[in-house]
Amino acid sequence: MPELPEVEVTRRSFAGAIEGATVCGIAVGKPLRWPLGMEPAVLVGRRVCGVRRRGKYLLLDLDEGLLLIHLGMSGSLRFARDLPARGAHDHFELITDQGTLRLHDPRRFGAVVWAAGESDPRARKLLDGWGLEPLGEDFAFESFHAGLRAKRSPIKQLLLAGTVVVGVGNIYACEVLFLAGIRPTTRACAIGPQRARRLHGAIREVLARAVERGGSTLRDFSSADGSAGHFQLEANVYGRAGLPCRQCGTPVRLLRQGQRSTYFCPHCQRA
Repeated sequence: MPELPEVEVTRRSFAGAIEGATVCGIAVGKPLRWPLGMEPAVLVGRRVCGVRRRGKYLLLDLDEGLLLIHLGMSGSLRFARDLPARGAHDHFELITDQGTLRLHDPRRFGAVVWAAGESDPRARKLLDGWGLEPLGEDFAFESFHAGLRAKRSPIKQLLLAGTVVVGVGNIYACEVLFLAGIRPTTRACAIGPQRARRLHGAIREVLARAVERGGSTLRDFSSADGSAGHFQLEANVYGRAGLPCRQCGTPVRLLRQGQRSTYFCPHCQRA
């Protein structure tokens, strides 16, 4: 599933090129996870003012309303002036005078939803309840630590839930906890100020590095310009069960948490 770094990389790869574009048409394929919420023809003539991100959602601001895009489990966007003919898994196209934005989604868990604004109930249903943005200036340590103290769940599962900090998906949660030296099964409320500060810094560092490396391409992720990600090539623990820890040489272990694979070093992440 594309996580925050992949979504941010996608945003950066086409935001500048589509800004100021005028919508010329909409092409809709098979139904996605949620309906668009309006007649596609109504979008024709509207102008794209910019592209933002909230968690794993891309927000295309229009001169009237906005489009919320989620990539689901296997979705990806492409933006170009000349795209090949639509295939069986191309389910949405925003055709503009500066190029076409196409959503390719084999499993159709992604979505494109129109809302009148962020206060629209449709937008609030998707965006409300998310935690702090880890790459923004508002990712304050005090708020983050207070969120940890209020939760008894294992820290790995809390990170995945996105209610304290948003966008730390499975790959990055494993890498963040390794960098912070925290075992994934540790209860969030048991993490004291010193370790919480290490964790806070590790979240920023890992996600920023992942964005710099173009995200992670484990199967078929690519940005809107077709570029693959390379962060997975430098992972310390993720996907390395049984291999020696890059830091101490101890074999990396694998366990299941909430039906997700968790990788950790039992020596470097003792508590």
